[in-house]
Amino acid sequence: MKNSLDENKPIFLQIKEQIEDSIIDGSIKPGERVPSTNEFAAYYKINPATAAKGINELVAEEIVFKRRGVGMFVTEDAKDILIEKRKEIFYENYMFPLKNEAKKLRIKESELIEMVKREDDTNEN
Repeated sequence: MKNSLDENKPIFLQIKEQIEDSIIDGSIKPGERVPSTNEFAAYYKINPATAAKGINELVAEEIVFKRRGVGMFVTEDAKDILIEKRKEIFYENYMFPLKNEAKKLRIKESELIEMVKREDDTNEN
């Protein structure tokens, strides 16, 4: 769990994204239990209902499933589902605007590809 929450973003979304990030980076694996709403509530000193809202969204997206009386667990397909979802978000937030700006600047596709491939000079030092 992160040490603190960002005041500029809804808490339930931050809880959801923390779990998603942990699944994507492999720190929570398929079949493993995710922290409970009460664990999140105690750690961040928030209302358990707030944490539950984030976790329930993951249930609706079939990222986690409930085992009555035991907790929430990661589904087998969770990582693949999340990666595909994040790829789509990445395209919408970064690639689409990039391509539109390149079009305005009359940057050819080949030039754009070269720009993407070009290493940042600061990485070489």
